[in-house]
Amino acid sequence: MICHNLSQFKAALSPDARLIGLDLGEKTIGVAVSDTLRTIATPRVTLKRGKFAADAAALEKLIAEETIGGLVIGLPLNMDGSSSPSAQSARAFARNFAARSGLPILMWDERLSTAAVTRTLLEADASRKRRGEVVDKMAAAYILQGALDAMRRIS
Repeated sequence: MICHNLSQFKAALSPDARLIGLDLGEKTIGVAVSDTLRTIATPRVTLKRGKFAADAAALEKLIAEETIGGLVIGLPLNMDGSSSPSAQSARAFARNFAARSGLPILMWDERLSTAAVTRTLLEADASRKRRGEVVDKMAAAYILQGALDAMRRIS
């Protein structure tokens, strides 16, 4: 079920449900997971993209292992808020995954998430190789953390 706003998403979640955050790239999927209190997003893994069925199966395995109750998928809008080809791709992924899963799904604006994470890694003096290894899962954590923080602000 794709939720159309944060309140609907929060209402659809079971208590203590952990969330998974996804940064959908062309070649990889960054994955982050929240704690049961939904306060902290932790980068988990970067999956290599393939066909949708294989990507979905890998995510379903993680969802089962981590007892996930909902998904937050990064929506890469253009800076002016308009939809980009990547945003259309993310929406299609969400629709296809929703057809396979009964979990609530929230699309979350991820503008500048990768840039913010890259800046943080540069400030930490991470090598180019290290940045390449962790940027996607850290971007997923950045996206998920934004949604977690916003959820705490609504009643």
